Amino acid sequence: MSAAEVLGTPGAAPRPVPAAAPASPLGWLRFLRSELTIIFGRRRNLAGIGVLAVVPVVLAIAVKVSAPGGGGGPDFISAITGNGLFVAFAALTLEIPIFLPLAVGVIAGDSVAGEANIGTLRYLLTIPAGRTRLLAVKFAAIAISALVAVLVVAVVGTVMGLALFGGGPMTLLSGTQTSMADGLGRLLLTCLYLTVQLAALGAIGLFISTLTEQPIGATVAVVLVNVMMFVLDSISQLSWLHPWLLTHWWTAFGNLLRDPVATEDITRGLVTAAVYAGVFWLAAWARFSGKDVTS
Repeated sequence: MSAAEVLGTPGAAPRPVPAAAPASPLGWLRFLRSELTIIFGRRRNLAGIGVLAVVPVVLAIAVKVSAPGGGGGPDFISAITGNGLFVAFAALTLEIPIFLPLAVGVIAGDSVAGEANIGTLRYLLTIPAGRTRLLAVKFAAIAISALVAVLVVAVVGTVMGLALFGGGPMTLLSGTQTSMADGLGRLLLTCLYLTVQLAALGAIGLFISTLTEQPIGATVAVVLVNVMMFVLDSISQLSWLHPWLLTHWWTAFGNLLRDPVATEDITRGLVTAAVYAGVFWLAAWARFSGKDVTS
């Protein structure tokens, strides 16, 4: 199902979205709402969100039943028993390499290629303000989907962590203590930071989606790009390349759990993500604006 089909009837040819005030904010919001309805109405996307939610649950239970002092690990995991809020941070750390990028890759890869694959893309392009608006709305929907995915992990992790380990003042990675409210604020900033990073990956997926009519192929390509950046980032001989890789800055959110907050890496991460998002959205626009759409 596509945005064009939402306003159609079963068995009938898809019809374009009504063109009443299409360029107005209301028209953009209606188009975006239609996109989000489709994304969060698909069973595969809901199943993916369910998988994301399972990880913090499993993590919290595993830490709870494990023997005290049972092995080292990331600082977030070691700190879980001291404050349950760290379950959310640990779950985000575990899911950021593969699970969250995969969730975003599925939506980004399907954004344009999915419409072309089922033959509804040309109906969407009959709307005034066509291709540029289409890509803008698609990217906004990808970014919102990334935010939802990150929040699901954070909220489930917080609930499970507080239920199993309790809350109260939390000890930051720098060794200082802060209030529970401040910890929740830092978690929210972490979610926003990771959303920006995943939205930039989504821009890459949007560009790839304009190159093909096979959404599965586009999704696989996004995941491979993500994995390749992680691989390149792990090769010490390519240290000169690391700062230019999108994924290099993903774990910089750990600096939000220091006092004072180390902002240099976070700032560079945000700038890098903004550049990736801008370059690949413009590349998608350049490709799509001159593309002969026949389906």
